[in-house]
Amino acid sequence: MKLSNYEFDFQPDLIAKYPAPNRDEARLMVIHRATGEIEHRLFKDIIEYFEEGDRFVFNDTKVFPARLYGNKEKTGAEIKVFLLRELNQDLKLWDVLVDPARKIRIGNKLYFGEDDILGAEVIDNTTSRGRTLRFLFDGSHEEFKETLFRLGETPLPEWVREKVEPEDAENYQTIFAAKEGAVVAPTAGMHFSKHLLKRMEIFGIERSFVTLHAGLGNFRTVDVEDLSKHKLDSEQYSVTPEAVAEINQTKRDGHKVVAIGTTVMRTLETVVSTHGMITAQEGWTNKFIFAPYDFTVADAFVSNFHLPGSTQLMMVAAFGGYDTVMNAYEVALKEGYKFGTYGDAMLII
Repeated sequence: MKLSNYEFDFQPDLIAKYPAPNRDEARLMVIHRATGEIEHRLFKDIIEYFEEGDRFVFNDTKVFPARLYGNKEKTGAEIKVFLLRELNQDLKLWDVLVDPARKIRIGNKLYFGEDDILGAEVIDNTTSRGRTLRFLFDGSHEEFKETLFRLGETPLPEWVREKVEPEDAENYQTIFAAKEGAVVAPTAGMHFSKHLLKRMEIFGIERSFVTLHAGLGNFRTVDVEDLSKHKLDSEQYSVTPEAVAEINQTKRDGHKVVAIGTTVMRTLETVVSTHGMITAQEGWTNKFIFAPYDFTVADAFVSNFHLPGSTQLMMVAAFGGYDTVMNAYEVALKEGYKFGTYGDAMLII
């Protein structure tokens, strides 16, 4: 498979700028892999395709307010900083991206908030855009994080909408988000409402959680035609013994395992053993899944509609079958499905 296989005619107005008024009332395209049949439903109808004992697997990562606006010392030049991950809690070191990068060098100080209440010093250049910042703060770690996140902005992708609104703090997050660390939301999971989760319980559909802290690499452009030469950025994951026991038992009992989103699918395929069961692990994964690929764990897959040439589309096509999925995308374009972070969803069974 080559990059050009995943290009299609796409107009930016197909990107959803806002989510559906109710999380579980986005549109849902259902694709039957065996026949290629396509159904058009609402997301809340998803449980009609599963039975008691089937298990949905979610990503419980939590997005933090990762985008900061500040000024450079002396010149006052405006600087945008994107927090990626905390490197050292005691030293308050963070791996960040800065924009414009050409103006920021080692030793520069940056200030954020009214009256410059939070300062930082650039101590390392890791890439052309990346930097390591040491934040200058005298209080406790809890006070520092509270200040940092209060000054931060919800990292809604700018290709969705340039201006972040207060509602995005809640909308750009799953309702079960628990473990802080992502700068990109696991968007397939954002369609689940409290009401839908309750209905799943009544139906006897089980749920488990894994963690993968999704990063900006999800949006990085693939710039090689030969997909085998593309490298994904590594992302931190964790799969607990409890989740392992639940998911493996579901498979032993012959029930379906449903991966909710590409981050869940990548995590499950990272920790699967040669015997087809998963193992408890934590670490970093840069697993890049594209056709042809033999999936071992999930029996069904939920994902949003992705942009042309994206690694997420490549994974979805590998699971659903290239021709089947690309045909479904043609149907989605004709039927006016919404794409991207706040867009509609696809269920492949």
